[in-house]
Amino acid sequence: MDDKKTVVKDFSSSPKLASGSGGIARFAPAMFIITMLVLGVLSGLFIERQTNSATNSESKTKVIQSESLVGSADRDAFPDSVTGILRDGGVDGEGTHHLEREGGPSQNVYLTSSVLDMSQFVDQEVTVWGETYSAQKAGWLMDVGLLELKE
Repeated sequence: MDDKKTVVKDFSSSPKLASGSGGIARFAPAMFIITMLVLGVLSGLFIERQTNSATNSESKTKVIQSESLVGSADRDAFPDSVTGILRDGGVDGEGTHHLEREGGPSQNVYLTSSVLDMSQFVDQEVTVWGETYSAQKAGWLMDVGLLELKE
């Protein structure tokens, strides 16, 4: 019972490896690296194109500036509207301005704007279009996108 089988095979005499021809396996690391580089460049171009198209659509927003109308031309983007006398000041840090309306301070609408400078219209009757946001202190807080002077 002296039949000992060799557990480890000697590959040094293998004709395929000894001659240096490893087939596709020999090029696998280089192909993997090239594939990763190509995918990286393509994904970078895709992300850049998406970012540029978003930036271009934002820059196409039309702005109105006439004697009586100032702000974004897209009224559909600002579903809420209200009329009153524009005054300086918000309430407890909410809003930069407010609209005084009939009924006293409980009817005030507190305003902020990411689109226009409302300070030039203080003490004038205006109609504003914007989007209502929830507030902690203000009864009604609106981001104004369009302002119209009343005559």
